Amino acid sequence: MNKLLLYTVLGASCVVGANGFAQSTNSTPNWLTRPLSLVDSLNIALQQNPTILKAKNDLEASYGVVVQTRAVALPQLVASGQYKYTDPHAIENFPTGTNGTSGFQQPNQNWNTGLQVVQTIYSGGKLLAAVRAAKVTKEQALAQYQTTLTDTLLAVRLAYYDILLAAEQITVNETSVNLLEKELEDQQHRYDAGTVPHFNVLRAKVSVANARPPLIQAQNNYRIAKNNLANLLGYNLPREVWENIPLNLTDGLDATPYQIDLPDAIQQALNKRPELIALRKTEELQKLNITDASSGYKPNIQLFAGYTWYNAQFTPPVELNHDINGWNAGAQLNWAIFDGLLTHGKVIQARALYEKSKTAVDEESRDVELEVRTTYSDFLEAREVLESQKTVQDEAEESLREANARADAGTGTQLDVLDAENSLTQARSTQVQALHDYDAARARFERAIGKGMIQQPVATNP
Repeated sequence: MNKLLLYTVLGASCVVGANGFAQSTNSTPNWLTRPLSLVDSLNIALQQNPTILKAKNDLEASYGVVVQTRAVALPQLVASGQYKYTDPHAIENFPTGTNGTSGFQQPNQNWNTGLQVVQTIYSGGKLLAAVRAAKVTKEQALAQYQTTLTDTLLAVRLAYYDILLAAEQITVNETSVNLLEKELEDQQHRYDAGTVPHFNVLRAKVSVANARPPLIQAQNNYRIAKNNLANLLGYNLPREVWENIPLNLTDGLDATPYQIDLPDAIQQALNKRPELIALRKTEELQKLNITDASSGYKPNIQLFAGYTWYNAQFTPPVELNHDINGWNAGAQLNWAIFDGLLTHGKVIQARALYEKSKTAVDEESRDVELEVRTTYSDFLEAREVLESQKTVQDEAEESLREANARADAGTGTQLDVLDAENSLTQARSTQVQALHDYDAARARFERAIGKGMIQQPVATNP
């Protein structure tokens, strides 16, 4: 297994065709029988894991916020129109006759329409802040998506390792049970021949019985681990699959050497961890919010231009198709000289939130460094345990061989054989667990330092 496989899967070219993983309710899905490597699992999770899919939706929603934020700096085009009918008896006419009679009747039907473009050219720094905030919001959304992505892919990676561990534990415990059953059979034959007491048979039976619960537990862990991985991959398990999900994993646990320079790792984590990047973007946004809040102290200047049409009111004959139209343009200024300290309150709030965001960045930086140091220490422990187990299994196997030889020669006891068998089982189990812990610790350390993050995870139209 390549130690860089996580980075391979996170490349832009890692795309799995949906047809290859299509599920059918009427037939066994092909993913139940096809070979499934760790890279395949990570690829499938990228496309089907519900947490990642929801994170993509959140990312797209954030791009909607980006568009809204930019809107304040763009021109606004407004179209308006109105038609009005009034009861003629409710209209006051202009009296122009000598006897007071009306000489002109106002129309009882009126209409107007128009187009107007409005562009804000100055708002106390709010426009520039909005443009910058849109860019920062997009970068923040990407960092938040990357956080979810890396957490989920780490969970998939660990779930894959858990299945491999459980499978190896089944093999170890089955081997142990088989050895003890052979010992029971041998002691039974010797008892029947009258060379050993019945106590030896009872002791062998107890040893076999004691070896079965770890095997049952390993089998249960295997079932649970496969269910967990299937869930992380977004699979809908067929109802006819009860206990044993027939996942065909092709990779295995390995002990590929992995060198770490802790100071460089900490610096890399501080530069690349998506959580920190998101918090730094939050800090930038809060700083821009101070500018936005302070804009209330300053005037707002807008330019406008438009074209209007409306029906004539005082030019006989009164007809709806007799209209007046023309261009208009101008500028307008709004300045809240005193707004009841509303702007002052907004500025106080924005500054407090900015200081809070700075504190959050400092706190997260310390937490990230602590996580790197902790995962590094865990990796060192896993590596040392693994190295300590390199020769133990061979020694345990040799010890069992010698115990059996001594027992056959009459110079050893059954207890020596049983102890040697238990020691071999423990050595094998510890070796398998050490391999799993080594790979898991390496995966957690890589997550802690921010390795393998996607820079452009989703192609979305902003």
